[in-house]
Amino acid sequence: MAYLGNPAYTMAVLEKHGFHFQKKYGQNFLIDTHILEKIIDAAEITKDDFVLEIGPGIGTMTQYLCEAAREVVAVEIDTNLLPVLDDTLKEYDNVTVLNEDILKVDIASLAGEKNSGKPIKVVANLPYYITTPIIMGLFESHVPLASITIMVQKEVADRMQVGPGTKDYGALSLAVQYFAKPEVVCVVPPTCFVPQPKVASSVIRLTCHEKPPVEITDEGFLFCVIRASFNQRRKTLANGLNNAPTIPVAKEDIIATIEELGYPASVRGETLSLEEFARLSEALKKKVH
Repeated sequence: MAYLGNPAYTMAVLEKHGFHFQKKYGQNFLIDTHILEKIIDAAEITKDDFVLEIGPGIGTMTQYLCEAAREVVAVEIDTNLLPVLDDTLKEYDNVTVLNEDILKVDIASLAGEKNSGKPIKVVANLPYYITTPIIMGLFESHVPLASITIMVQKEVADRMQVGPGTKDYGALSLAVQYFAKPEVVCVVPPTCFVPQPKVASSVIRLTCHEKPPVEITDEGFLFCVIRASFNQRRKTLANGLNNAPTIPVAKEDIIATIEELGYPASVRGETLSLEEFARLSEALKKKVH
């Protein structure tokens, strides 16, 4: 029976093991059963599912996942948490804890071994400092994914789901929307964690596309174009692209391409949609020298 959502039990476990929070790992443990249940519901975990959990902490959400899923692999970087997890997960026989850095785990072979290569579900309460590298690492490695349900800093969740012309719109919005459909499940105040973070969090579910919503010949080049377009937000799209070493196209060709697509030379990157970036990327690719 999952019991760690109760703050008193969480504090008792931390005390029992003499655990000290490590700032470098951005550790904030969830202590709210309603939010835990919302995460499990949003992830739509069933007894058929293999779930990869990133950053189990003391095993709070892991307990809920073990009760809902067929099998769970929890990847934890902090060796000090291993004895705690041994203790809190001892009643469950469907969980494996890997003491590794998630950015170095071969998730594709894990999916092959544990889920016959079928799409897996990822659930995580991510440290703020490493949210984007983890999400982009999952997407860009083309691991078979059904969904990613994660707790992130609220402003990061906002950035993932907004469209063109808003101040939060940027490379992360486009990358996430290329790979998945983002949907904020709930906002989580700092009081739901120990220790309390300084900002609010959001649970967001990214339901992965079977195939991207735009057709392109070179995904890597598309993302080079997107990143270059937002690297210097105050600059025009043409200047951003011209200043990027990853876009080997002459400035006059960049401006000509932008105008051929029907935009003024002064257009900025934040006004273009994913479809428009796909068209721009394809047109620029033909002019690479």
